[in-house]
Formats: sequence, C-alpha cells, structure tokens
Amino acid sequence: MSNNSTPYQPALAVPLPSRPRAEGTPQALNGHANGNAHSNGHTNGNGNGYGSTNPVWALNPQPTPQTPLISKCDRHHRDGGICCKELKDDDERRLVDPDIVRDVVIGLSDGLTVPFALTAGLSSLGESKLVVLGGVAELIAGAISMGIGGFLASQAERDHYRYLATHTSARVLRSCAGEMEREVCEVLGPIGVDDKLSKQVAQNLHEVEVRTSGNSEEEELKWSRDVGLTKFLLKFGEGIEEVPTRRMFTSAFTIGMGYLLGGIIPLLPYFFTKSARQGLVWSSILTGIVLLIFGWIKTHVTGAGKGWKGYVWGAVSTLLVGGAAAAAAFGIVALLEGE
Repeated sequence: MSNNSTPYQPALAVPLPSRPRAEGTPQALNGHANGNAHSNGHTNGNGNGYGSTNPVWALNPQPTPQTPLISKCDRHHRDGGICCKELKDDDERRLVDPDIVRDVVIGLSDGLTVPFALTAGLSSLGESKLVVLGGVAELIAGAISMGIGGFLASQAERDHYRYLATHTSARVLRSCAGEMEREVCEVLGPIGVDDKLSKQVAQNLHEVEVRTSGNSEEEELKWSRDVGLTKFLLKFGEGIEEVPTRRMFTSAFTIGMGYLLGGIIPLLPYFFTKSARQGLVWSSILTGIVLLIFGWIKTHVTGAGKGWKGYVWGAVSTLLVGGAAAAAAFGIVALLEGE
C-alpha cells in the first residue's frame, strides 16, 4: 500500500430536518422508537430523553381498526379530551349487591313487623313480663327459622340451575345449527339485533360449546359453565345464573341476623316498664321511627328513590305495612280475649 494514501475518515452525520407530525396522530410502537432511535432504547433529539416512550394508544385520538376496544372513544372532540368512561351522572350513587339488599330487606322487615305485631297482640293481656317472654321466644325461633329458610331457598335455586344447565347442554349438543340459530334470534331479536348478526352469534357460541365438550373432564368443568351457547341461553334466555355455595351461607346469615336485629327494637320498651299498655305506646313510637328510617335507607340503596317524593313514599309505605300488621294482631287478640 502506498504511504501517500489518505487515511480513512468517517463521514460526519448531517442532521435531517424533523418532519412535522400531524396533531393527534397516535404513535404505535413497532419495537423501535420514532426518528433515529436505536434498538437499545435511545431516542433522537426530540426532547424525550433516554429510554422515554410515548403512550401506545392515546385516550382521545380518532379510533382506527388497530385500536384496542378498551381504548376506543369516538367522542375525541369533547373539550379536554375526556373519555366517556370518565363522565358521571348527577346521581352516581354506589348501589349494594341486590342479593344482599334483598336478604337484608327480608330479614329486617320481618323482624320489625312480626315481633312488633306479636308484642302488640300480647299487650292486650296487660302483663309486660308475658310480652317479653313471648317476644324473646318468638324472636329466637323466628331468626333461626328465617336463616334456615334463606339457606334452603338458595340451595333450591342452585339445584334448579344445575338441572336446567344439564338438560340445556345436552339439547345444544344434539340439536342442529338451525334450531340453535332460531333460539338465539328469539333472545336477541326483541332487543333490536338483526337475524344476520344473531346467526353469527349463534355460530360462534356453538363452536365454543362443541370445542369445550371435547376437552378433558377437568377443562370441561372449568370452562363450560362460563362460556358457550348453554351459558348464553341460561343467562339471557332463562334469566338465571348459578348460585355460588358461599351465597347460601351468606343468605342464611344475613336474613337471620336481620330478623334478630329488627325484632329486638319492638321489645326494648317492655324491658323498662311494667305496664304492657305503656310499653306498647313506646314500642309503637320507636318501631314507627325505625320503620321510617329503614324505608328511606332501603329506597336509597336500591336506587328506587327519584327525588324527595320517592324517598317519602318508600318510608311511608314501609311504616304502613308494619302498622297494619301490628293493628291486625292487636285487634284479633283483643277480640278473642273479649269473647
């Protein structure tokens, strides 16, 4: 090699002018950063710094077919870029599980009504001690009976669901595709889904049903209860779902304790007075106040209250039911005693 040869010098990098990016265009990550970023995580001189990345999907861009469903929002033009999921109604109350509310209402309403009616009837006899003994005996027996009744009711509901699930699954597997499409159309048609889309839903669900039925027994038990045409027909066609085992015990405890707590209130005045008639007056006042409060709370947690009139009606209707039961019991006992 000649000594006069010019030594090799690397060419200097000439920075290219950055291309203006349209406002609101999402930046997708293809494994490389935009611009002149290297594969090791460095970025170009866009001010983002080492290893910084922009969100894969923005909350307010124009949705594209590649945008995940959870990130789609066609109201991107709203002021501030607020997603629809962040919008709240004026009355955004947190409701309690309707099953729990149902059990609490059953227990408390019966506890406030039945012991109160019994003590009102026994008050016509004039002895406060007799009212207390009879009320406590009825309260304990009633709480146990109500709890067992709640358990047996939930158990019967679970057994009914399992019976229907077994027969529905067998019917789905032996029926033709046309029959299943007809049943799905009967469920989805009344709510505005056309026949074409209903048939597609039926085909997809039937494929899942057949695929899970061919798996092992363990996988079938795991998945067939939650997916497939059988689950669809039971949940949306029959309107029933399987009752968990813990739900039976929760229902028994909730109803029994609700009855016990509600039944103590009408009995409290009789512990502090010797006259049954005087105890009845204080018991009626105390129970009436509690019934009004209970009716208002029940209206709120169930979402039935639409303005102050809804709350007033919920409280007054609960009071009327308890008062009518107590008046009937008192009148019948007084009538029998007179005879």
